[in-house]
Amino acid sequence: MPNQFDIIQIVSEAGLMVQFVLLLLLFFSVTSWAIIIVKFRYLKRAFRESERFTEYFWKSRDLAGAYARSKQLKSSPIARIFRIGYLELKKVAQTMQADGADRSRGHDDHVFLAPYGADTIERALRRAINSETARMTQMVPFLATTGNTTPFIGLFGTVWGIMHSFHGIGARGSASLAVVAPGISEALIATAAGLAVAIPAVIAFNYFMQRIRLLETELQSFAADFLNIVERDILARKGR
Repeated sequence: MPNQFDIIQIVSEAGLMVQFVLLLLLFFSVTSWAIIIVKFRYLKRAFRESERFTEYFWKSRDLAGAYARSKQLKSSPIARIFRIGYLELKKVAQTMQADGADRSRGHDDHVFLAPYGADTIERALRRAINSETARMTQMVPFLATTGNTTPFIGLFGTVWGIMHSFHGIGARGSASLAVVAPGISEALIATAAGLAVAIPAVIAFNYFMQRIRLLETELQSFAADFLNIVERDILARKGR
């Protein structure tokens, strides 16, 4: 049908600037969808494996067994911060053992190290949480950039296309609908493309940030619970 709307033909007949804008929007679209797919799969695995690890941790309460289990759940942020906290706990325990040995020999050089063991573990957990938060939010800001900029990029292509169309009208000396409509339609393609790129990016950004905030809250809660267990363990060791 000669009057059928053919977007491919419209794009192929558009001006160079409009085509460049559409090519730029295509780059934003492909990159955004790649990030959406990768980040969705990453967060899905993170939630699933973190749930498995916390369930195992609270059922067993065996730190050594939980450490072995955490190595199997490589996509769990909670398992990763537990490994860091557990390794730091072992260092503190070794220091406290050395402290006890020194005191049994009459040396008191390390007698004040034990009370600061929990603080050392807390700092390690805080650094681990910050690292995991940075890992989870990686690439997500690009979605916000896409949602904020692509409508304006598309609008720029539209404005440029309309300017080009009016220039053609002036050169022909005719302003009939048959002359104006093709140029306006090819110009408006850029705005439509910009919105088509921006809307999924904004939706995905808001969804991912909500999930990341939820997971970050779980990290904070687990770190606090783990630190309480560690402090009780240190106090028990000191009381012996």
